[in-house]
Amino acid sequence: MTIQQALDQKVWAVIGATDKTEKFGYKIYKCLKDHGYEVYPVNPNVAEVDGDKCYSSLSALPVVPAVVDFVVPESAGLAALDECKELGISTVWLQPGADKPSVVEKAHALNLHVIQDCVLVQLP
Repeated sequence: MTIQQALDQKVWAVIGATDKTEKFGYKIYKCLKDHGYEVYPVNPNVAEVDGDKCYSSLSALPVVPAVVDFVVPESAGLAALDECKELGISTVWLQPGADKPSVVEKAHALNLHVIQDCVLVQLP
């Protein structure tokens, strides 16, 4: 899947979304939301992001997103890949810093489409 094909998908989740406005987890969530995406924040340690309910896991979401954007440390990323596979989510977008070699390798091993880029750079 290309970057453009991923951006054409309108239902996303952001793993590592946060209510801390200076963090990338917030900026990416807000950017997607401001661009008209149906986007769901996922972080077990946060109640809400930008006034929206934050979910503890991908499994807890009311819908299955087409793309999951990763803004998490390596261990959380590795665990979330298994959840993506179980839910039938085939595209993962790994932000800089979340794209550790072990995460990329495992995503490929699970036959997931992997995009390594920054959403903030790609959305005009």
